[in-house]
Amino acid sequence: MNASARLRTLPRWITLWSLLAGAAGIVVLGTLLVRSDAARRDAEIDAELRRVTSTVSRLVRYDGTVTTAAVLRDPLEESCPQFAVLPGAAVRFGGHFSRHECVPVDPVVLTSAAERATASGRLTWVSAVAEDGRPIRLVAEPFRQPDQQAIGAVVAVADAAPAAAAHRQTILVLVAGGALLLVVIGVAGRLLAARALRPVAAALEQQEVLLADTAHDLRTPVAALRALAEAALLNPGHRAELLPRTVELAQRMGTIIDGVLIRARLAAGVQTLEREPVWLDQLVSTVVDETPAEGAQVTVTTAPSRVVADAALVRRAIGNLLDNALRHGRVPGQAAIVHITVAGGRVMVADHGPGIDPELADAAFDRFHSTGGSSGLGLSIVRWVAEAHGGVLRVYNAEEGGAIFELALPADAG
Repeated sequence: MNASARLRTLPRWITLWSLLAGAAGIVVLGTLLVRSDAARRDAEIDAELRRVTSTVSRLVRYDGTVTTAAVLRDPLEESCPQFAVLPGAAVRFGGHFSRHECVPVDPVVLTSAAERATASGRLTWVSAVAEDGRPIRLVAEPFRQPDQQAIGAVVAVADAAPAAAAHRQTILVLVAGGALLLVVIGVAGRLLAARALRPVAAALEQQEVLLADTAHDLRTPVAALRALAEAALLNPGHRAELLPRTVELAQRMGTIIDGVLIRARLAAGVQTLEREPVWLDQLVSTVVDETPAEGAQVTVTTAPSRVVADAALVRRAIGNLLDNALRHGRVPGQAAIVHITVAGGRVMVADHGPGIDPELADAAFDRFHSTGGSSGLGLSIVRWVAEAHGGVLRVYNAEEGGAIFELALPADAG
């Protein structure tokens, strides 16, 4: 799997790991919340039961025998939670049950809780099941005779079914919320992963562009250099004539490589444009003078025009436009005719070739794309230079035939 394929699958893996990490966190947090909710509800029930047992315990009297007369006059006798005053295992007396039954409870359960509290001398908490199957909560608080010996206990009983139902509702809400949160984590993780990896994808694309541009720009001079070298080998007597041309080609290749590297550094943000005032008309004239016409007819019409730009990059762009016109802007079998106009920060390169299909005009600037008219990888470089300076590259057909490429750069206001 190549780097691009791995990069495409990376957002899915990041999303998966985000979901797994989120799920683990939700499970841990949900477990803590469920336990906390259960403890809180038990504490609320226990507090209510404790209020009943402590009140009733103060009302129970012992003067040789256990008396519950004061208990009968208390409002707790007719309310919930219900309670019972029961003996322990050592001392026996007649037990007392509150008159209002809130939940049916097996007396054996109450007696067992009372005996356990009396034997231990401490509060005893019990979770049990009522006779009708409902969950209940019991608290048994021992009461003592004058010598501080526990002789019995007050057992209060509360219906725990409403609290259990509310607890189940809380669990359902937590499960639904956790599922929704996982969906949000998944979507957010995918979006953030795609956004975070976008610069990496752009860097890979820049590498591809760099390689393509380098290959495009070096193909012709490398072929010419090889031809010169072979000619020098086959014709030793012409080496003095061929050697300067070989050196010139080598210098041109070095310039091309430097230009491609500069573009790569600019695109990566490592280097900024070296903007300075540039006389565009003079720069175009220089490029035309330095470009071999190879029998073509090249005319230039200029007006003083100054722009603020990176001179090396603009020179490269104009050279590509001229090279494109010389190569493709001609009628088969005839020499190319190119006319260049410079004015107001604009460079227009017109040829007398077959023109360009209007439907393919935008595609002509895409790298690796080639139409039947004036196009090629070099035009993508021209567009990049224009956009880097805040300008634009346009293409359209002339009324008399041929294509016109217009490079517009922001003019220098000073």
